[in-house]
Amino acid sequence: MTRAEPVPVLAPEVMRFYATTVNEADRLTTTADGRLELLRTQELLRRYLPPAPARILDVGGGPGIHARWLAENGYQVHLVDPVPRHVEQAGRVSGCTAELGDARQLAVGDSSCDVVLLLGPLYHLIEAEDRRQALREARRVLCPGGLLAAAGISCYASLFEHAAFSHLHTPAMRESVTRVLETKIHDGKRAFTQAYFHSGQELHAEVTRAGFTGAHVFGVEGPAWAMLAATERHTGVSVVDTPLFESALAAAQMAEPFPELLAASSHMLAVAHRG
Repeated sequence: MTRAEPVPVLAPEVMRFYATTVNEADRLTTTADGRLELLRTQELLRRYLPPAPARILDVGGGPGIHARWLAENGYQVHLVDPVPRHVEQAGRVSGCTAELGDARQLAVGDSSCDVVLLLGPLYHLIEAEDRRQALREARRVLCPGGLLAAAGISCYASLFEHAAFSHLHTPAMRESVTRVLETKIHDGKRAFTQAYFHSGQELHAEVTRAGFTGAHVFGVEGPAWAMLAATERHTGVSVVDTPLFESALAAAQMAEPFPELLAASSHMLAVAHRG
């Protein structure tokens, strides 16, 4: 079955952020912490992806950063994103098709995909019911046994980032970060847009309750990502392709076997299968 109802609309703040404020392609390719996120996400996905030319639905795939390397590796990639600028950019990626759409209401047939990527939607859906609906839609369009990969932002990411940026010396910033820690909601009034921040246990539970099996949650960037971001911010010099970057990447890989270090990452990645 293909859904034909009107597409839901994300919060205006989220749409404005991606339409006019941030270039997502630059974030993942030019900043050290963004590059770390990209490389680690690739590393984790490659462990679980079925062989090409499997059919991959990249939901909330932005300008096609992941779609590009997946298509280059022979996968059939279709990208869905609610931001027109992203769809236009992704449409220029060789081997990728793209359309406007929303994770909660996919215009894709039942059991038509081998892989569904949700590498952004869950943290841009503030309400739990919206996240449940996005996961239900992912399960609907997956073939039996198909792979889900869903990302969340750690509920401690703001604490680590603002400490590294030397922001917590002001009472106003301490109050703002405390609200995030207590509510898991980033209000979008400072820098990043409106978002929901998960704990690892919560991300695991949401995926499992949606009917997926064998869920496992990984820390993506590991414990040194904020050091990379702060070094670039304070010096104005890129640390991509430096020993410092390689050390941070190694730390992320070394932290994987230790569940207590999961919360140190900025992003988490849940992988599971449709039963």
